[in-house]
Amino acid sequence: MALNRDDAMNIAKVLTEALPYIQRFTGKTVVIKYGGNAMTDERLQNSFARDVVLMKTVGMNPVVVHGGGPQIGQLLQRLNIQSEFVDGMRVTDSQTMDVVEMVLGATVNKQIVNLINHNGGHAIGVTGKDGRLIRARKLKVARNAPGMQAPEIIDIGHVGEVESINRQVIDALINSDFIPVIAPIGVGPSGESYNINADLVAGKIAEVLQAEKLMLLTNVAGLQGKDGNVLTGLTPRQVDELIADGTIYGGMLPKISCALGAVKMGVKSSHIIDGRVMHAVLLEIFTDAGVGTLISNEP
Repeated sequence: MALNRDDAMNIAKVLTEALPYIQRFTGKTVVIKYGGNAMTDERLQNSFARDVVLMKTVGMNPVVVHGGGPQIGQLLQRLNIQSEFVDGMRVTDSQTMDVVEMVLGATVNKQIVNLINHNGGHAIGVTGKDGRLIRARKLKVARNAPGMQAPEIIDIGHVGEVESINRQVIDALINSDFIPVIAPIGVGPSGESYNINADLVAGKIAEVLQAEKLMLLTNVAGLQGKDGNVLTGLTPRQVDELIADGTIYGGMLPKISCALGAVKMGVKSSHIIDGRVMHAVLLEIFTDAGVGTLISNEP
């Protein structure tokens, strides 16, 4: 059925608005942390996959880093393995780490790869252990307790932080025209596995690649001010001020700190975007309005 004139004009308007962004970002690298509702809702899954494929088709280099906390929790529950958390981080003993590797490195990673490939892309999935992509060290959690002269160090097992990124692995995939899909499992000096927060992995990869953009998908509309409106177009200095005055707090603080750190280390811009919105990634990149919070050194 032929389009009516108004529909055709709307399509033309969308393409015209997207053109300068396509021209600007051709050849640029965008690191996307994929998680939340976008990862569990079937419509949003396909929307995300098509966004990534379109980015690659018009000459951009998307790199996907994914989480999988809920999926890990579900399998642990089925296996009758109790989950324990310290400061929001899952205590990960050897048995739990086996489950983490199974879920992140196999099930979830391959589901995302298949999803992108099914929508016309060419994705390859890796974990941080492949090619020693993510070198990690054990994360030390310090907790201050009343009456103690020094902080208490809490052992939360195989939870790590990024020590270094081997960008040659990612470059090899990008240069071979593949879309890398990365599970946030790091490898220690003796070959031990570490579970690492996916936001932190995405931020470090964006820094090492000196990416054009870091995009963190969330289950909220973006960073909200005290009046409830979404804040965007922020500089690092403004973000520091919002942290200092308590506007940014709680669960949003680690994500904002990750986005802020990436910009301070040379990433052109970071975006906290609403993954519950269809085609959120394309809307943030290729439209004037966007769908989230932008942090950039540019005025």
